[in-house]
Amino acid sequence: MNKIIIIPTYNEEENIEKIILEIQKLNCPLLVVDDNSADKTREIVGKYVDDKNIFILKRAGKMGLASAYIDGFRFAIQKGFDCFVEMDADFSHNPKYLPTMFKELEENDVVIGSRNVKDGGVLGWSFLRNFISKGGSIYSQIVLNCPIKDLTGGFNGWKKEVLDAIGLENIISKGYCFQIEMKYRAFKKGFKIKEFPIIFEDRKFGKSKMNKAIFFEALLNVLKIRFNIRKGV
Repeated sequence: MNKIIIIPTYNEEENIEKIILEIQKLNCPLLVVDDNSADKTREIVGKYVDDKNIFILKRAGKMGLASAYIDGFRFAIQKGFDCFVEMDADFSHNPKYLPTMFKELEENDVVIGSRNVKDGGVLGWSFLRNFISKGGSIYSQIVLNCPIKDLTGGFNGWKKEVLDAIGLENIISKGYCFQIEMKYRAFKKGFKIKEFPIIFEDRKFGKSKMNKAIFFEALLNVLKIRFNIRKGV
């Protein structure tokens, strides 16, 4: 597998150098997709860019998580990579799980770092936030009739053949619902999907991009996803 880690960023100057240094220990290429951060994120990443192991894709503005990942996938495919891991810059997806992610990708088509399987969970969240997150995954499972327990999570690994079969041009989601749609499309295509447990830790530095409005908008879009895929879109 020719693997690469893809991290979308917007104003992550407090985290990005730390995460780069941790990933470098694993000797795995990294692509940072930056949405024109107003802070020093781009400047910090630029110190490490070498066009071999550390890449940066500079976008013109804040255009959303879905398009950041889609642009990142396409950039990485053009560079010859065929295995992709999505993760956040803020250590909520701990790099210590990456070796497990890579190992599981040897035997599976899609691998999900899951908060909602045995031994998985979250740290630093309020009861309400945890309830909303788990409720969102359960709701999505029911609406989509899909057995994946952590549909909303963003720590995921994909093989190129999955992206080819899904067709990135077919993705209709613009924001956080992207994660749900990608997993559901992979499930519907019959790919081998594996969830393994992670502990998701709330960020210590910087500001979360998630809020209740974004989250509930994503859940409303679950119905749209099911309708469109049933029509063959």
